[in-house]
Amino acid sequence: MKNVIALIKNWAERNLLYSFTDVNVGITISIRKRFTIAEVNAGATLLPAPGVRFAYRMIDAALLAVGGAAAAHTSIDILGTLTSARKLMAGLVAGTTQSTLLRAGAVTNGVLLADGASFTRNDANTAITVGKTGADVTTATHVDVFFTYVVELVP
Repeated sequence: MKNVIALIKNWAERNLLYSFTDVNVGITISIRKRFTIAEVNAGATLLPAPGVRFAYRMIDAALLAVGGAAAAHTSIDILGTLTSARKLMAGLVAGTTQSTLLRAGAVTNGVLLADGASFTRNDANTAITVGKTGADVTTATHVDVFFTYVVELVP
């Protein structure tokens, strides 16, 4: 009961829900955020650093190009940190066609880290960001990023 009260208090004071042990008992949270192509090209924050002793764990992710197919880039990336920056999902250019939902793990174009590493906890107090690999993204006007995650208390 003490943990539940602490969880509710933290939510009310910091708008942060988190798991006390692991993803199996965590509160799943989903966000959908629309970024301009300029924001993707420059790199943008999807989720700010959650604070000391808290870390994000990705459950699922997807991308959707708006206003045209996203072109010219190698990939549009959702990035986390585990010792160093890592691509939780890389949406390859062939999969970023207009109005097509590109899911994490989709055959060929929704690339994840090997052996489920995209679904491991990121370092404490690190943001989840969006960026690109290769040339600047062109043609599309926006990219919608869908991200499902839990926040974990890091012992």
